[in-house]
Amino acid sequence: MVKYEIIEENDFFIAINKPSGLLSVPDRKQSEPSLKDFLLQKYSSIYTVHRLDKDTSGVIVFAKDADTHKQLSLLFEGRDVEKFYLGLVHGSLLHHNGSIDAPIMMHPANNATMIIHQKGKPSYTDYTLLEQFKNYSWVQFQIHTGRTHQIRIHSQYMGNSIVCDAIYGDDKPILLSSLKKKFKLSKKEEEEKPLLNRLALHSALLKFTFNNQAYHIEAPLPKDLRALLEQLRKNN
Repeated sequence: MVKYEIIEENDFFIAINKPSGLLSVPDRKQSEPSLKDFLLQKYSSIYTVHRLDKDTSGVIVFAKDADTHKQLSLLFEGRDVEKFYLGLVHGSLLHHNGSIDAPIMMHPANNATMIIHQKGKPSYTDYTLLEQFKNYSWVQFQIHTGRTHQIRIHSQYMGNSIVCDAIYGDDKPILLSSLKKKFKLSKKEEEEKPLLNRLALHSALLKFTFNNQAYHIEAPLPKDLRALLEQLRKNN
């Protein structure tokens, strides 16, 4: 059983801090268990409101009944939810903050990837530099549309792909030896374990109003990203 953290729960919906490496909902092939599958074992009914990529960690919301599902889905689709992500990207940003307006569509090969194309759906992302490191930038993203892989492809478009992105960038893991000048491998270890070998993207915060109540649902950074940031700060 995969461990997941419940951030917020009431009679209408449940908000989870999803771990990286876990599908949000079942894929077409039913190839592996998803977060929704685990929730269905605990709750009589669970409805999908939105999704996170398998390797993205962070806050995701599921409805507990059909009416809530309808209301929350309309909020997400109508851009009435403020969605903030944190990500580590390669290199330095040309501008410390800005907006990306680049339409996104499915790749013509229908290979589960997306491309920037003028015939695509309108896609808007704001970004702000939070911390600059030697070879990386720690960035806050706010997405105003919910396209598949939006932050990943907009980061690539900007020239700063998300770290460990096998589809839109470079999937090479980050090793401590690449950050630390006098790195020595422990005698106990035959080879170095990566500091990070998954997509460096985290769904950090959702803000919305539901049933006349304002919600501010925040997912703490997972251990792997916290440890990586600590090493980047030490060895910058």
